[in-house]
Amino acid sequence: MGAHKLNTAPSTTKSERKARPMKITSMTTYTVPPRWLFLKIETDEGIVGWGEPIIEGKAATVAAAVDELSDLLIGKDPANIEDLWTIMYRGGPILMSAISGIDQALWDIKGKALGQPVHQLLGGKVRDRIRTYSWIGGDRPGDTAAAALETKNRGFTAVKMNATDELQFIDSYTKVDQVIENVQAIREATGEDFGIGVDFHGRVHKPMAKVLIKELEPYRLLFIEEPVLSEHFGSLRDVMANTATPIALGERLFSRWDFREVIASGAVDIIQPDVSHAGGITETRKIAMMAEAYDVALALHCPLGPIALASCLQVDAGSYNAFIQEQSLGIHYNTSNDLLDYVTDPSVFNYDDGMIYIPSGPGLGIEVNEEYVIERSAEGHRWRNPIWRHADGSFAEW
Repeated sequence: MGAHKLNTAPSTTKSERKARPMKITSMTTYTVPPRWLFLKIETDEGIVGWGEPIIEGKAATVAAAVDELSDLLIGKDPANIEDLWTIMYRGGPILMSAISGIDQALWDIKGKALGQPVHQLLGGKVRDRIRTYSWIGGDRPGDTAAAALETKNRGFTAVKMNATDELQFIDSYTKVDQVIENVQAIREATGEDFGIGVDFHGRVHKPMAKVLIKELEPYRLLFIEEPVLSEHFGSLRDVMANTATPIALGERLFSRWDFREVIASGAVDIIQPDVSHAGGITETRKIAMMAEAYDVALALHCPLGPIALASCLQVDAGSYNAFIQEQSLGIHYNTSNDLLDYVTDPSVFNYDDGMIYIPSGPGLGIEVNEEYVIERSAEGHRWRNPIWRHADGSFAEW
């Protein structure tokens, strides 16, 4: 819980710093509500970088991984991002999430040291802003039409919703009809041009996914997300490749090697790497570029905090195939303004006409409200994924 200073290097004099490259001196993690983990990396030149190393429900585990990785980083030059990434690299969700937050902070430091936004260091912008959407309906989707209309009235041009609650391998068509009823109500309330993303959230197994994908086709969805869990991707490949609805996948993949087969298959139209899970800015940009070579779109996964969102926007800025950005304003677990309260200037996240502008300040383009972070880290959190069960008592994917 709270703040955890991981490791520190001996202090140096100003003349010593001028004679050699910048060095990382300390790394501190902060467990902050509602369910996030922040990382601050300090240097001997006084430049500080921030990252968001988190995998949902495992904040303390990821913080421990960051602690272990700090042994490889303290005393090193933060500018050598590729080399440090390669030294740290090991697969798996925990280590990759730890690397992700560290990588974000290193890019933040590099941008601040050079007085440039990260996207400028990656080749410059191809866009000034990107379309975004808001979540509606909660974990168990309900009253979706009213929520979608309210979201449209706030200026958004698209929403995303969970498709179902628990769904067995073979389940009732009553549940299928409920999904269709929710989507139809949104379409009728918001009009034909409004974007509707439907997230199966890994709750749907292959037999019912086939049914739902077919039944949803008439509603001209923006996309269907995670129609099955990533490990079952191959079992539904033919169905995904032959539907007219764009298929999105990728929040549970953690490196370019995980994405390689999915992208090359031709069955997925949109990839959704998470910049806090899939190796940070360094790796996510490589994944985005690989997808572009296959004419696959990019929609970065980000139901997270402000540092992750700022990192996503830096990748979006230079990724030609990026078309929409997830963000946590309006999401069901974040009922306050935490996304905005954790930065000193909330206007840096400039929402307008269903889009969000790319921050133009140095580094990630945001200034973290460190005083507020420290205050909230005293509260901390022990957020865990809900445990759901089917009517027969067996485990249900959340």
